[in-house]
Amino acid sequence: MKSNPPGSSPEACKAAGQAPQQKTQAKPTKVARQKVLVTGGGGYLGFSLGSHLAKSGTPVILLDRRRPQWELSPETEFIQADIRDEEALYRAFKGVDCVFHMASYGMSGAEKLQKEQIESINIRGTKLVIDVCVRQRVPRLIYTSTVNVAFGGKPIEQGDEDSVPYFPLDKHIDHYSRTKAIADQLTLMANGTPLPGGGTLRTCVLRPPGIYGPEEQRHLPRVAGHIKKRLFMFRFGDRKARMNWVHVHNLVQAHVLAAEALTAAKGYVASGQAYYINDGESVNLFEWMAPLFEKLGYSQPWIQVPTSWVYLTAAVMERLHLALRPICCLPPLLTRSEVRSVAVTHTFQIAKARAQLGYAPDKFRFADAVELYVQSTTLRPRGSTARTLLRLLLGLLLFLGLLALALHFLGLQPLHAFVERL
Repeated sequence: MKSNPPGSSPEACKAAGQAPQQKTQAKPTKVARQKVLVTGGGGYLGFSLGSHLAKSGTPVILLDRRRPQWELSPETEFIQADIRDEEALYRAFKGVDCVFHMASYGMSGAEKLQKEQIESINIRGTKLVIDVCVRQRVPRLIYTSTVNVAFGGKPIEQGDEDSVPYFPLDKHIDHYSRTKAIADQLTLMANGTPLPGGGTLRTCVLRPPGIYGPEEQRHLPRVAGHIKKRLFMFRFGDRKARMNWVHVHNLVQAHVLAAEALTAAKGYVASGQAYYINDGESVNLFEWMAPLFEKLGYSQPWIQVPTSWVYLTAAVMERLHLALRPICCLPPLLTRSEVRSVAVTHTFQIAKARAQLGYAPDKFRFADAVELYVQSTTLRPRGSTARTLLRLLLGLLLFLGLLALALHFLGLQPLHAFVERL
């Protein structure tokens, strides 16, 4: 039996931890005159957006390589296709009034190391989406980017769209961030492109941080799995380091408002603009994740290790993964870019989205998303104290062994410049 769409009902919203709200302005309304299309519509965010729009009466096309795991609503059509398939896109975009381009690859884990796949989907796919939008006279395109187009390891505190430039493309250490930055720029440069027969393509970009919410499939389950395996026994980074997160409902709201802001009725205010989108709060990752450790029945990380050690170990894990990929899959516990995200402050303002889009994020608690996750999984009983200490010792030995490999055998001297800053 299929589950309900994530966050698709008032009851689901309540269960996800929505706090009592004062009346807010600029709530999402119906977007399209005709119909909208969501690339990456089989994923968590894409399906959530499609479900929201379908409930408002907007015909929705979800396009993805994989079918959604949730049940489609009557107003929703699913097309199984790759965004690199030009003919499939051309057929799917016919009669579409607005495209939400969310399809991407390489966000986390071992995916981050697959360079060819990442470049093919994130760059080539985006170029095709833009080209087909023009050929099929689609007047609005909203691209779901990431804060990583601006963050590359250097601290950013309450950055905004004007003061923080793109991080230099040649300085990115992961393919995902670099290719998303290229796609971000391609989308903004396409703004104002004349459409055949009249009209103009208007584009904008939304830059969210990590997403959470009921039935989220990527971040929370991955961290929970590491916790259950006792792989998160250490903490690292500045205890004051902070970052942003965004609840799926708030990010859906931002996308709907952005689409409205690309219409004549809103004066095309979002045309050619980029917006940082988050919950309006900054948190320390380890403190924010505390409810997950608690609900799973494990103690929080209590051993503080130097960030440089973790970074070098992540570098070794990346190299081992690439070296062993022809033989077996050895996914890295953390990648270098993920270490930076945890260890270095990078927070962004949402004042521009508030002012121009009318974005008004609701209040949610991560603890409630954790509660739903725990209810949907079978918890493993906590091990004995002796077993926990043994795992702790083995984990420490493995950690030190990987560090030794990094320092002595893999020639990681170029990393020292970054490590010394941590």
